[in-house]
Order: sequence, then structure tokens, then C-alpha cells
Amino acid sequence: MLSCRFGQNFAREYKYTVGQKITDEAMCLIQCIYQANKSFDKGPALEKAREHTEMIRVYVRLMHEFNQLSLKQFVEINQNIEDVSKQITAWESYSKKNQKNPPESSALM
Repeated sequence: MLSCRFGQNFAREYKYTVGQKITDEAMCLIQCIYQANKSFDKGPALEKAREHTEMIRVYVRLMHEFNQLSLKQFVEINQNIEDVSKQITAWESYSKKNQKNPPESSALM
């Protein structure tokens, strides 16, 4: 995970505060993705995943403003966050489409 790789260079005062929050949010994001993957109604888990993604974005922005991330690191992390966000959006669209048109039951055959 990028937060772990870049987090090693954070100053101590940020590593154990904002840096830890980034790691915690990333772990929650992974849990939400797992929950969405295993459940039929993916909406609630994907909503929580989106919230965690946005919180990671906020914390990363703070770390850049605290001069703990270079512009290059900030851009690289934000590109990855944007990729995750796009994937969640696509998954939400797919999930909503499939809930409107559920697969036909094999019991009718």
C-alpha cells in the first residue's frame, strides 16, 4: 500500500497521528470492498467504501500541506485514489443495474 511506503518518511508527529489515520482508513476500505464482494446488496458497503476513499484523500491532502509528501508523491497517491474511486463508481453502477434486472430463477425452467 502506498500509505505504508510513503508513511515511513513522515515526521514522527505526523506518522503516528495522520499517518496512522490513513492506514486505518485504508484497512476499513479493504474491509468494505470485501463485504461488498460477498454480499448481494452491495450498496451499503460500497457507500462506506466511498466514504473511506474520500477520507484517505483528505488525509493525503493534509500530509501534502504539512510538507510530508512531495508534489510527485501527492500526485501518484491521488492517481491511485482516483482509480479506486472510479472502480467503486463502476461497481455501484453495475450493482444498481443488476438489482433492477435480477437474473431469472432456474426454478422457472
